[in-house]
This record gives sequence, structure tokens and C-alpha cells, in this order.
Amino acid sequence: MRQTLDFLLNDWLRVQTLTGRTRFADHSSETFAQVLDTCERIAREKFAPFNRLVDVEEPRFDGERVILPQATQDAWDAYGASGMLSAAQDYDIGGMQLPYTLEAAANAFFAKASVSIGSGMLTVGNANLLMAHGTEAQKRVFAMNEFAGRWSGTMCLSEPQAGSSLSDVATRALPDGEGFEADPLGPRFRLHGNKMWISAGEHELTENIVHLVLAKIPGPDGKPVPGTKGISLFIVPKKLVNAEGQLTGERNDVALAGLNHKCGWRGTTNTLLNFGEGRFKPGGQAGAVGYLVGQPGEGLRCMFHMMNEARIGVGMAATMLGMAGYEASLEYARQRPQGRPVGPSGKNPAQPQVPIIEHADVKRMLLAQKAYAEGALALELYCARLVDEQHTGEAEAARQAALLLEVLTPIAKSWPSEWCLEANSLAIQVHGGYGYTRDFPVEQYWRDNRLNMIHEGTHGIQGMDLLGRKVVMEGGAGLTLLATRINETIQRAGQVAGLAEHGHALAGALQRLGAATKAAWSTGVPEEALANATPYLQAFGHLVLAWVWLDVALTAHAPREGEHAFRQGKLQACRYFFAYELPKIDAWLGVVASRNATCREMQDAWF
Repeated sequence: MRQTLDFLLNDWLRVQTLTGRTRFADHSSETFAQVLDTCERIAREKFAPFNRLVDVEEPRFDGERVILPQATQDAWDAYGASGMLSAAQDYDIGGMQLPYTLEAAANAFFAKASVSIGSGMLTVGNANLLMAHGTEAQKRVFAMNEFAGRWSGTMCLSEPQAGSSLSDVATRALPDGEGFEADPLGPRFRLHGNKMWISAGEHELTENIVHLVLAKIPGPDGKPVPGTKGISLFIVPKKLVNAEGQLTGERNDVALAGLNHKCGWRGTTNTLLNFGEGRFKPGGQAGAVGYLVGQPGEGLRCMFHMMNEARIGVGMAATMLGMAGYEASLEYARQRPQGRPVGPSGKNPAQPQVPIIEHADVKRMLLAQKAYAEGALALELYCARLVDEQHTGEAEAARQAALLLEVLTPIAKSWPSEWCLEANSLAIQVHGGYGYTRDFPVEQYWRDNRLNMIHEGTHGIQGMDLLGRKVVMEGGAGLTLLATRINETIQRAGQVAGLAEHGHALAGALQRLGAATKAAWSTGVPEEALANATPYLQAFGHLVLAWVWLDVALTAHAPREGEHAFRQGKLQACRYFFAYELPKIDAWLGVVASRNATCREMQDAWF
């Protein structure tokens, strides 16, 4: 994996050019390599050896506290000590001013070693949101302690009755008495409600947990404002703190109602939390103390800052689970003898067995995994590079990067979570019956990865976001810009023997995607257009990955001494994607373009 990561960062994305920008001027290729080396070592020593342990020894509640294996505490401490929680922050607050591209690449090692233990994705996202939308006091007290690793963070959106339908959030926030607006940490409210599926919602890894909670402030009539416009965002710490960031010794009215026992990701606590049930009474009254972030009614807008970060993080987690399964099954296929070659010599039972990697169908499964995992890694790093461009590029480049990110974020989350899960399934298949046992890690990789299609927005939600908003916003400006970038790659490929035909195939696919997009919206009826939003998402994702692979292949095509086999592997994975994967889009686009009504018109009674 490291060689592929270095190739994508240095040869393909040319990340070293970022050091020419003021923010990153103190860095060099050497400092970038040192960060990757450090994270790779910590992941190898503190995460990977305990991946099975945290899967077997699930979090448990003893009536007072959640108990996790010591290895989880050791891993968190090592991650915090690495400085990665504040890697992208300014020097004057203890950060490294590291490009997000390098931060994402470095975090990939932890996702691959043990996504179940987790690293700092939610804590960093929580703190980053506060840096963007919080007051100076909220940044100093809450975000700084999160960046330092003393406190950790969560995002509390879903509720048992609402799930992904955030407009139906029922958690209430009431002003906390007279003078509630004068609290130095922000307007102070009391929250009452329940939140579900809260990752890392209760544990003893850090001295405090900072919950970011969506809730509704009642209107003048005393009733919650309906819809998403009524949602506000609040900081609700597990333990109360003063304006200097010191713990007061008082527990906030946030209580663990239960642990969710999951198929995978078992090393991370997943919780149901009750806010304001009265088990704890800060200040002598029920209600969880929360501090308003931003303006009332703007909670969802603020929370999307964290949600979009989390979606790229989920995509990277899915990618690295696919990579872990690919490497495990590749190693197994090289060592496992079984069968003989097809052909005359293979008919002689006296001939020795060959490693299963010699069989064409096993090569097919391994090539598929390579194409899925390495292609997804390239996609995630490309999106991370867009983040750096958005934040540090010239005005027009920054604008274009932001627009591309809008369009690509649903793909960055959904495509790896579907196709790297398929890679994990193929890894099990390569192992045969052994893959279905706990003697090998590939079954755990599949279980851990299955969650990624669900959290931070299901496929259905990502598809509706893409087709219903992202490709039509600003008159289709995002899709037009993406098409321009794709056509630039096609033109370059047209000058290279062996890649020109792929460029021609991609051009045809891009034309068909554009036509299907127009056809889907030709009647202007959202119900007709969006009924097949998920097939549209799948087709769009496959086209984007074909583009990514062709662009990577243009870099891999250039020879380099000592890398012939490595680069040929990249070119072969590109050939595989164009031969086996890109043709799939026509079936998906067919139902989109015709606005096929089969699913939409199906009735409950017919099931």
C-alpha cells in the first residue's frame, strides 16, 4: 500500500507543489514522508495487532462506566500524542499546518490497521466545525481541548423515531432561565430528548466528551418550528466546564440509555443517549446544559460542515478496508496451492499443484479488488487535494475546487462503501471456506465495511443529493466543470497508445450520462426523476472512477527505473475497469433516462 500511496501523492497529485504556498512553506517532501512514516508505525504497533481483540471484546457497561480493552486506550493515547488531531491547524494553536491531502493519507494507515478502534475523525470534525462556526470562547474551551486529545467529540443527529429524516427531530432546547444569553460560553439552553447511533457517545478514553447536538428551540407559540429550518446546534459536554475550560466536577444531564451491538465496528462504542431525563441534575434541575453554536435555526447548515468531512472520512475508511482485504487475499493466493493449470499439462495428476493465483478466475477477483481499492484511494486523495485547493488556492481555482467537491462528495462517500465492500466479499471468496472463518481477517473486514453504506447518509440519500441537487445546482455548473476536467484527461489519453481507446469509451459514457441527466429531469417532476436516483449514483460513480483510473494510468504509463511491474499493475487495473466495470453503467442509465416507474409504482399490497 505504501508504494501506491507515495505514487498517488507524489507522481500523480504532485502534492509537493503545495509547499510553494505560504501556509505550507515550512514543509517539504521529507517532512511529508516523516508524517507518513510516523503514522504507519503507530498504526502497525498500536492498532493492527489488536484489531481482532476489539472485535471480540465488545464495549460493555458495568452500570457506571463503559469498559473497553486497554489496547483501545493505548491506541487513542498514541494517536493523540502523534499530533494528528491538530495536524491541519495553525502553528499558534499547536497545529502542524499540514495539507489536508497529507492528513487524509496519514489517517489511511489507521483505518487499514483497525477501523474498529477508530482514530480521531469525529473529534477532528467536531473541533473543525467549532473553529468555523463557534465563538472565540467555544473555540478556546472546546475545540482546543479536542485538538489536544484531552477531550473527544461526537455528532448527535439521528433520533429513534427520525433516523435520517432530520426535519422530524424532536429534541427540544429551552432557554436556561433569565440571563441565559450572557453565559461566556454562549447562550445557554436546557435540552430534552434522545439521540441514537452516536459513535463514541460514552467511554472513559478522554476526560470529557463534547457532544454536538441538533435540537429545536420552541417558537413564540411554545411549539417546535417544523422542518429543518427550526433546527439549531448546541454544544453539550458530558461534564460541565467553566469559561477557562476547567471541569467543574459536575456531570451534565446526559445519560447512556444503551449500547448498540453491531455487525462490525465493534471496537467503537455506539450509543443511545438520553438528554435531560433527570438522572443527573446540573444546577439542581433536569435538562442537559447546552450552548448555542451559531444562530438559532442554522444548526443544519453548521452541522453540514462536519457531515461533509465525515463523508470523505467514511469513504476513506471503506477504501482502506477494501485495501486490507485485497492485500490479505493476495498474500493467501500466492501461498495456497490448489489445482493445476488449464491445458494438457494440467491433466496429469502427478504434476504438482500450483498456487491459486495462477488461475484466471482468481486473478479476476484480485484484479477487481485492486481496481476497486486503489481506484477508491485515488478518488479520496483527489477530493482531499480539492480541499487544499479550496482553502489555499487562487480565487478562481478555489471556487472551482469547492464546486467540484459539491458534486464529488456523494461519490467519495458512496462509491468506496459499495465497491470496496464488494472487494471484501471477493477477498472472502479467494480464501474459499477459510475466508468464512475467524482464522483469517477477511470476514471481519467485510463486517466492518458493511456499515459504511449506511452511516453519514445511505445510498438513497446520497443519490437524491446528487441527482436532486448537486448536478442541477447553479444551472448544472458543477456537472459542466467535472465534464471539462474529464474531457481534459480524455484529450491527453488520445495521444497515448493503449489509452486512447479508453479515452474514447469514457467520452461515450460521459455523453450518455449527460443525456440521462437531462432525460431524468425532462418532465420537471421530482418523483419521476428521483425514483432511480440510486442507479444514477452508481453510474455516476463508475464513470468518475473510470476517469480517475485513466488519469492515474497516464501517470503510470511513464516508465521509471525499478517500477516496471508496479506501474504495469496500475495499467492492468485500468484495463480491467474499462473492460469489466464501465460497461455496467448502461443498465443503470437506462432506467434513469426512461424514468422507469417500476419501483415508484410498486404498491405495498403487492409485496
